[in-house]
Amino acid sequence: MSVAAVEDHALARIVTDAPQYRPVRVLLSYDPGEDPQAVSFEFPSGRAWTFPRDLLETGLRAPARKGDVEVWPCGRVQAVVEFHTPDGVAVVQFDTKTLIRFLRHTHEVAAPVTQG
Repeated sequence: MSVAAVEDHALARIVTDAPQYRPVRVLLSYDPGEDPQAVSFEFPSGRAWTFPRDLLETGLRAPARKGDVEVWPCGRVQAVVEFHTPDGVAVVQFDTKTLIRFLRHTHEVAAPVTQG
């Protein structure tokens, strides 16, 4: 039996010094058949970042970093995900509830309910 992948969309804000911003739509995905420990965030440019799911979970409570991705809470309702590259850093702000909902969906498909 194959396990379904999760795909959620989130509106995020790319943090810059510009006075105004447009929300950007980010595809949040999880495929336990591919890697049950990883999640992926894909941006409209086609650039995707894959990183440990537990980094996202930990980073919603306290600053956490692994490799080129850093996650931390920003106030009570926002979270920041930083993506580091040799060319610079992209700082992206999400509603925490959106990321929590996505993580809940990943756990639902990763641990299917057994009939007893």
